[in-house]
Amino acid sequence: MRRASRVLVCALTRAAATSTAACSSVDGPLPYTLLSKTRTSPDAWLLRFSLPPSKRFLGEDPTLPTCITVAYPDGTNEAGTPTVLEKSYSPVSHPALEGVVDLLVKAYVPRPGGGVGSFICNLEIGETMQATLKKKRMVHGSAEVTRRWRAIGLVGGGTGIAPLIQIARIVLDDPHDLTTVRMLSINRHEEDILMKAELDAMAAAHPERFQVAYSLTGPVYSGWPGFTGRGSLAMIQSALPPPGAPNGMTMIFVCGTDGFVDTWGGKTGRGPKKADGSKGPKIQGPLTGLLAEAGFHEAEVFKY
Repeated sequence: MRRASRVLVCALTRAAATSTAACSSVDGPLPYTLLSKTRTSPDAWLLRFSLPPSKRFLGEDPTLPTCITVAYPDGTNEAGTPTVLEKSYSPVSHPALEGVVDLLVKAYVPRPGGGVGSFICNLEIGETMQATLKKKRMVHGSAEVTRRWRAIGLVGGGTGIAPLIQIARIVLDDPHDLTTVRMLSINRHEEDILMKAELDAMAAAHPERFQVAYSLTGPVYSGWPGFTGRGSLAMIQSALPPPGAPNGMTMIFVCGTDGFVDTWGGKTGRGPKKADGSKGPKIQGPLTGLLAEAGFHEAEVFKY
């Protein structure tokens, strides 16, 4: 049956998988059933999944950002062992949302070493994927994102906006947090801007604390009100909080493709592989690129 072929098991091929993300989890694999899907750009979908029956919230702590790893079985190797591609997704929903989780997924055309996004976006309502909850992400020594800084800047390229939306929601929904949040979403065309209606609604709901700006890297029409280009010092000065706040009270998060993150903050690295062959921990690496040129310190920037 088609539905049976949709069910994924991340754990069954840890030793033999061709992997794009380590399946380092708190629990799982567990089933997530697709409840609804909404196209948010020509090639991206906003997908709502029900949580496994054993879960009230996705994460162990509903105040901390979450991330899951989804696996896609892409065939077998020469020895006949099933192989699996894995990819991690940060939900765009608040981790305190009960019973469901929302993913923003781009349906890239399947290619060697890829295809997880296309698989997820091609699921039909009622079909199930299995995923693992990843360990909490440490940001310069702590997983907390609320009541920690006075100003947060969020720079996302394409679907790199997803974990940043989750951070914004966590911070803005904390009634005791007065942190201001400024977001910059960078895409090629206006139709590629992901979740623009939701972001504009967040800005309208929190006018004193949340601002969002957009930049397009492709051709723009006369009168386009946003920025143009992948990034510049002028864009940083206009759209993000300034560097050098006392006592490290500013944090800039950057997420996108490797090239995008490199342009903005420099390359990240990986520590030694783990005993099971999975990827080692991410290393932030030195701060370079546009944010360094703008005067930010390494302690003021976190690169996804």
